[in-house]
Amino acid sequence: MFTGQVFKMKVELLEEVAYTLNLHHNEEIHSIAMNDYIGKRIRLRYDGDIHCIKCGKKTKTSFGQGFCYPCFTSAPEAAECIIRPELCRAHLGEGRDPEWEERNHNQPHFVYLAATDVVKVGVTRDHQIPTRWIDQGASSAIRLAHTPNRYLAGVLEVALKDHFTDKTNWRKMLKNDIDESIDLEEVKWELEEQLPSDLTEYFSDDDEIVEINYPVLAYPEKVKSLGFDKQPVIEGELKGIKGQYLLFDDNRVLNMRKHTGYIISFEEI
Repeated sequence: MFTGQVFKMKVELLEEVAYTLNLHHNEEIHSIAMNDYIGKRIRLRYDGDIHCIKCGKKTKTSFGQGFCYPCFTSAPEAAECIIRPELCRAHLGEGRDPEWEERNHNQPHFVYLAATDVVKVGVTRDHQIPTRWIDQGASSAIRLAHTPNRYLAGVLEVALKDHFTDKTNWRKMLKNDIDESIDLEEVKWELEEQLPSDLTEYFSDDDEIVEINYPVLAYPEKVKSLGFDKQPVIEGELKGIKGQYLLFDDNRVLNMRKHTGYIISFEEI
């Protein structure tokens, strides 16, 4: 049995995505190769403790995927521009923590297109590719544009929202409801004719379409969402992993990222 604080699963893009669940306990990290447990029965137990991933203090409720409320309202990692990059002020030397913003947001960003049942537009840092795509459960993705900072990437994303969603339909994603007819390269270059030239100047010449395969034995037919707050012990056969979700038997799914900061135990049964 392993016990520790949940952080989002680490991913590596191989023939199938390789997932590692890291449970942090004091100075130790228990690294669990989750692919090894697919097809086996596992148990996850939550005993009621949540600790803020920023300050470490115990909190009754997790805000913004792992923060206590004071950190949620003050930490740069939880600022509004994380969700809405067009509001970023890092390029102006401003923000909740200007030094943090300079290191993380006043840096090159990619705008990308990702395919599931529809085409989705998103923004991420260079080093978060392909992690960001995997976390969203994309079946394929392509780089659209390369901007010098997060703000400009956000402006471009907003311009694209008239054409595409920036939200993932997580139920369809988990059922593997994919539109095989989507041609991301064709969609990308059609946009060049529709957007203002001050935005298309950032278009990337990299047309590689990255295909992503997930370690799944069977996808749920009707998604039943699980959560530790209502069900502190979750067990069953692990049918697969997609995005940041564990897929169990009986069409049950557990969003591990939603429970960032929770103290849980993990064991094979």
